Amino acid sequence: MISTLLLVGILVAIFVGYNIGGATTGPAFGPAVGADAISKTAAGALMSIFFFVGAWTIGRRVVDTLGRDLVYDPAVFTLEASVAVLFFIGVALFIGNFFGVPASTSMTAVGSIAGLALAAGELNWAVMGEIAIWWLVSPFIGFWVSLVIGRYFYASLNRRLAMDRSEGPPFEVDRSGIVPMPTLSDTANVREAAGVVLVIVIGCLMAFSSGTSNIANAVAPLVGSGELEMNPAIILGCLAVGIGTFTIARRTLETMGNELTELPLTAAIVTATVSASLVIFLSAIGIPASFVIIATMCIIGLGWGRATRPITVGEAVRGEESPPVSVGALSDDREGEELPPIGDEEEPERIPKASDLFDPATTARVVLMQNVVPAVATIGAYATFRFVPIFGL
Repeated sequence: MISTLLLVGILVAIFVGYNIGGATTGPAFGPAVGADAISKTAAGALMSIFFFVGAWTIGRRVVDTLGRDLVYDPAVFTLEASVAVLFFIGVALFIGNFFGVPASTSMTAVGSIAGLALAAGELNWAVMGEIAIWWLVSPFIGFWVSLVIGRYFYASLNRRLAMDRSEGPPFEVDRSGIVPMPTLSDTANVREAAGVVLVIVIGCLMAFSSGTSNIANAVAPLVGSGELEMNPAIILGCLAVGIGTFTIARRTLETMGNELTELPLTAAIVTATVSASLVIFLSAIGIPASFVIIATMCIIGLGWGRATRPITVGEAVRGEESPPVSVGALSDDREGEELPPIGDEEEPERIPKASDLFDPATTARVVLMQNVVPAVATIGAYATFRFVPIFGL
């Protein structure tokens, strides 16, 4: 017989998984959706599948890490404490998803667990310090690598990778045989199809990486408390994540793919490759990756690099010699003539401002919320476990 408190814990874990799906689908498939390479529904399906593969294979190791290494004594994960930790994770992530900003699930989960451990005097500061250092360093690595690519290499990459997008989807389903098979549509070409496949494959790789680190954020407290076995917990968490990918993730997909910066297919490939590489590296050394922060900073870095490619950052910010132009295009004295997007032009006569390639207001909202959400979880957890007598810490 399942106790009422355990049932509440399971429901809260499902709520957390639901919000993880909403928060991580945007960074994984936002570039592909923004480049019109895949629909939001297809992005949700692929995210669910590859998240499960990552969680089932490597994710169980991260579950053990969060439930053991971050605290000196795993006994602090009583059922009551586990439910409370999951509650703070879920509420904090919901705040980010409500505002359409994908928050870092790893930072939020680690912050909640750290709040519990700190209140109980069981926080392993060495492990926490190592994680925090990589959280500070990795987004800047992604930002500067993407900025350098956008400023100095994007034009040449675009000439090699860019293609004219055709009307409609690049693939269609051939149902003439016994088994339906995807085929190239009449309006698409092989180069376009290869680019679409590449950016989707990279998104799947990011979804896999997300599963390896983020499944722990939904189920580690319950597994650590001994109330749930590993395999049922992973299945439960992945089902909840899948629900989030098809529902609330649509808002974060819109933010990451369309509002934050303009992402043609070449830009989508660059940002996804850089962020996926960093996430895999962090996972390999045992650091719960700040998946959302890294992907967001890569997108911002590439957009800034593209916008400031011909001039200095200071000139771009001040808008010197930069008349208003439309997003993704340069203006000149030839009224009514549309010029090619940034990266396609050969000798631009006018310089775009940084704000022409990404929205500073959206950028500020994303950065603010991605710091506020983990702080809410950490402070809320610490205050609760420190001052509420029911937990007996």
